[in-house]
Amino acid sequence: MGQESAISVIAGQGSASEREIEVQLTALVLNSVTSAHSRRSYRTGLAKFFHWTRCSGYVGQFSKAMVGEYRSHLLTQGLSPASINLRLSPIRRLAREMADNQYLDQAVAAAIERVPGVERRGHRVGNWLTKEQANELLNAPEPGTLGGKRDRAILALLIGCGLRRAEVVGLSIEEVQQREARWLIPDLLGKGGRSRTITVPSGIKARIDQWTRAAGITEGRLFRPVTKGGVVKGEAIRDEKAIWRLVVRYARETELGKLAPHDLRRTCAKLCRNAGGDLEQIQLLLGHASVQTTERYLGTEQNLVSAVNDGLGLDLG
Repeated sequence: MGQESAISVIAGQGSASEREIEVQLTALVLNSVTSAHSRRSYRTGLAKFFHWTRCSGYVGQFSKAMVGEYRSHLLTQGLSPASINLRLSPIRRLAREMADNQYLDQAVAAAIERVPGVERRGHRVGNWLTKEQANELLNAPEPGTLGGKRDRAILALLIGCGLRRAEVVGLSIEEVQQREARWLIPDLLGKGGRSRTITVPSGIKARIDQWTRAAGITEGRLFRPVTKGGVVKGEAIRDEKAIWRLVVRYARETELGKLAPHDLRRTCAKLCRNAGGDLEQIQLLLGHASVQTTERYLGTEQNLVSAVNDGLGLDLG
């Protein structure tokens, strides 16, 4: 794959051989990351970028000007700053990998990497559940069925421990361990290769035990597929989208509206904070790289009962 061919496909020429180069360029980027989440995000972002190059009629080489024009296109689509920045990230990575593999001049790659993202104004607080809503969702699955026992344990880990759906799918029974008279998931490897220790409250451990006893699971992956007839089938849940479908299903049944697994992770942060949890301890539980990320999860709620300006001590007689 020579430099001219690599540049020509990004310039949007669209021949069959150039489509093959798109695949090679995508692989170049995906092979440079290990996170399944990042690989999925990068694959989608590059596919959308290549589609734009084919449909926009852009004529020119892969350059800062080209990426700047793509950025302008994204702005016209009404996308949020976060979505636009997510689309630009794999393109910067592509430039860097092409330069490192001598398919692109280093100076051109550096210029592409300087294409600015879109500034966020304020922050999205996102969606979360109140304590009452969380309890409603936690108890939505039927406790008398095998599938219900599994789903009750899954929801408990999502809401009570703040696990990501990929972490739930990949969790093994051996990873739930007892240390210093309490249950933990020690050294769980999460997003970005960051390791953290998850404390597992006794109620959540009880739900896990109810599931594993009923399913006869003593080793390997904690959660398995269950047939409609109530039979465990297979050694693992292969697709993390199953967790998404599970959350959507019970949110619909309880009329909680549109809900995603990540909203339950945010709910965990909110409930921890409302219970008096320290901000840094919540950061450690969720495995955030910075406390600022945790703060974005929590948002800011105005206290209308004990307002900040109630105790100013002004003489207003």
